[in-house]
Amino acid sequence: MKIPAKLSKFLSTNKVKFEEIKHRQVFTGLDKAATLKVKSSLIAKTLVMKSGKDLAMAILAANRNLNKKKFAKASKLKNPDFVSEKLMKTKFKDFKVGALPPFCQMFKIPGFIDRGLLKEKLVYASAGNYETSIRLSPKVLEKSGATKADFSEAKKMAKPKKRIASSANAPMKRKKGA
Repeated sequence: MKIPAKLSKFLSTNKVKFEEIKHRQVFTGLDKAATLKVKSSLIAKTLVMKSGKDLAMAILAANRNLNKKKFAKASKLKNPDFVSEKLMKTKFKDFKVGALPPFCQMFKIPGFIDRGLLKEKLVYASAGNYETSIRLSPKVLEKSGATKADFSEAKKMAKPKKRIASSANAPMKRKKGA
């Protein structure tokens, strides 16, 4: 798929240096990392947060989770929460849900980029659909209006459940003389 016209115009108008990358259809940052054969820390995911009628964009690495308390402090939003899919469809019509480009200035909402992502030389971001990404410097996102802040935390990986030996699972003992 092509980059949506609204994003293409924004990139051109703002003279953003980027590389367009076509790939198979992906729906998550971790899947995109696997598809592009890059570390998940290089995938910039875009989240939209809501508090009352106020919206804000959070841009962080795919291998990180958003910490709502830290984001509230950075953004000055009271009790921020993720926006609904319905709101995403109506507010960001030109873009697929879950594939929002990380340019807050384009949407006229405040944006915040996690400091960890800014440490990378190049990152991969959604280009508005599930089959196209753009590779660019994360510094471009800061220059286009995103405020740097600390609001992410390491993903909590589910620990494998320990197997408890029970009498049903325990090896049977032979009786002597049997």
